[in-house]
Amino acid sequence: MISARVWEILVDSFWKILLPGLTMTIPLTAISFTLAFLIGTVTALVQFANIRILKQIARFYIWIIRGTPLLVQLFVVFYGLPVVGIVLEPFPAAVIVFSINEGAYSAEILRAALESVPAGQLEAGECVGMSYLQTIFHIVLPQAMRTAFPSLSNSLIAMVKDTSLASNITVTEMFMATQRIVARTYEPLALYIEVGLIYLMFSTVLTKLQRVGEKKLSAYSTPKE
Repeated sequence: MISARVWEILVDSFWKILLPGLTMTIPLTAISFTLAFLIGTVTALVQFANIRILKQIARFYIWIIRGTPLLVQLFVVFYGLPVVGIVLEPFPAAVIVFSINEGAYSAEILRAALESVPAGQLEAGECVGMSYLQTIFHIVLPQAMRTAFPSLSNSLIAMVKDTSLASNITVTEMFMATQRIVARTYEPLALYIEVGLIYLMFSTVLTKLQRVGEKKLSAYSTPKE
């Protein structure tokens, strides 16, 4: 049974946790994922074009980022770079790390999606007089994006939850707000369950939007009889 005191703490803390979620967690996710998508698209296109030097650089970037923990990357940027004179505020540091980290994963998703497009699509573009870049951006990339959409959506949902790691570099997002309330009230179980439910709420909304997007893309790509 939950005591009256715990209920009071939960009700009082709900908005104190949700507000940082709306003003910090969501913006951090939105900005980071947008930049990650751009990084991932460029990296995937470089690999798809098979430009040897650039492809090797892209593969090295993906190897390093995917092979090291996100938390370590956060610590290197926020706590390590000041040693060499590069000092970043917590929020920009988190954006940089999340963008670079997610960009590596998005690059692999998009690379696989680009490679799934039939090679004949490139030839078809050339046959109608389109340049390589025109064929990529008008024919190949739109088809690849439809294929990659579910995986990219899953990555976005995962990033919402991963933003809790930003509390380790003093970003005042939902998890840090919860930690501060726990330190004051000494009710860790109830409060950590509460913040978990708020993360679940955000993820559920994004999952619903993902399904709507998939249905629209499916309807768009299915030929009408």
